[in-house]
Amino acid sequence: MRPTWIAIAIAFGFLACEGAPYLAAQDQAPASDNTKTNKRDRSKAAPTADQAKNTTSDRDIMQKIRKAVIDEKSLSTYAHNVKIISQHGKVTLKGPVRSDEEKTTIEKLATDVAGAGNVTNEITVKPANKKS
Repeated sequence: MRPTWIAIAIAFGFLACEGAPYLAAQDQAPASDNTKTNKRDRSKAAPTADQAKNTTSDRDIMQKIRKAVIDEKSLSTYAHNVKIISQHGKVTLKGPVRSDEEKTTIEKLATDVAGAGNVTNEITVKPANKKS
């Protein structure tokens, strides 16, 4: 039985040594990529999600736009998660999307609900990182 325990100990030691770089890489937090955006949104003049009005009409507008965005299956996960802020019938769109086409699509969906002239599009385009 001793040789089996020795073999297990050696195998465990080997795995522990080989797995060390992997474990070290897991401990590193990914760099934040939205720091500048968060600083911009702290401005008192910039509407943020917590400033959305709780009136029935504003909630209804946000709900209808969100449903239209989610129902549009051609959009990326980023696009499905844009911020939709309604204040007195005026809608502000914020957040990253993967393409200009997504930005335009979301603005059109919001305009269909809120009406022309009632949508401010502050969506940014952030293409997916391409690994070589």
